[in-house]
Amino acid sequence: MICSKAHFAALIRWPRGSRLAAAVLLAAAVSACGSSTSPGDTSTQTTAPVRPVTTTDADWKPVTDGLGRTGKFGDSNTVYRIPLVRSDLQVVTGGVPIKPGLSLGGYTAFAKYADTTMVMGDLIVTEAELPKVTDALQAHGIAQTALHKHLLEQTPQVWWTHIHAMGDPAQLAAGIKAALDATSIPPAAVPPAQQPAVDLDTAGIDAALGRKGTPDNGLYKFNLARGETIVDEGHVVPPTFGVTTTVNFQPLGQGKAAINGDVAMTEPEVQQVIQALRAGNIALVTLHNHSLTDDPRLFYLHYWAVDDAVALAKAMRTVVDATNLAK
Repeated sequence: MICSKAHFAALIRWPRGSRLAAAVLLAAAVSACGSSTSPGDTSTQTTAPVRPVTTTDADWKPVTDGLGRTGKFGDSNTVYRIPLVRSDLQVVTGGVPIKPGLSLGGYTAFAKYADTTMVMGDLIVTEAELPKVTDALQAHGIAQTALHKHLLEQTPQVWWTHIHAMGDPAQLAAGIKAALDATSIPPAAVPPAQQPAVDLDTAGIDAALGRKGTPDNGLYKFNLARGETIVDEGHVVPPTFGVTTTVNFQPLGQGKAAINGDVAMTEPEVQQVIQALRAGNIALVTLHNHSLTDDPRLFYLHYWAVDDAVALAKAMRTVVDATNLAK
């Protein structure tokens, strides 16, 4: 609806006896000025968000050439995700040596839209690297949207910084390459020809969580998408960008596991998730946002525990059931 001074001028010209009724009608109209949403609609989206388009390897050649790394497609070939795993670090937390796949799996993900290319990611950096990485990102116009830790006490101290930018793919890659050059992140390792056995009761874990996990180089993982469509700056953000709940199990022998990951939540879910984690004796690490402008607004809670793997899976079932996951 378009509102102007003409509406108020028209009110003045009404006969005196009719002005009260006219005022009521005008007040209702003014309250709708500028609004295109229906009553009860809490979404901040006023226009249809732009969806990513299907791509091929050729579309990402400027990115892979610029970064000197390749990735894999996700979400029906709309997202191209490049792993940036810190396999060079020997991180220990709570006396547990952390396998890179449990907590140190950084990445950068790209998607093309009709009007631009978007990149999001999570860079894992040491405290010594962090200032130089920050300066490189800022110099190239790549925003840092979060800075936090995924683990409790740890040696060495490691930080996770989320990134976001839109623009030309080659320029985006150049900015990320400048940040990577300030780190010791190694090239991607060649995946094993055959997945090693997972030393856990994976059938019991699946039954407890009500979902089937994926073996990953001796670890056992769950990557759970939310039920809503996530939008950032008017562009749909598919799950491969990292807007998901993750549950990672690292075997420790005799049926025990360390678990680490994060739970993606909307504001009404946060306290329920916290209560469910603590009911399962699972420690909270950090609670934060990963993005500045996502809709719905998502919060992420990182957690940590060491216990019987199936018992942990049962506890995590209550946690994930407190959120709106995709069916």
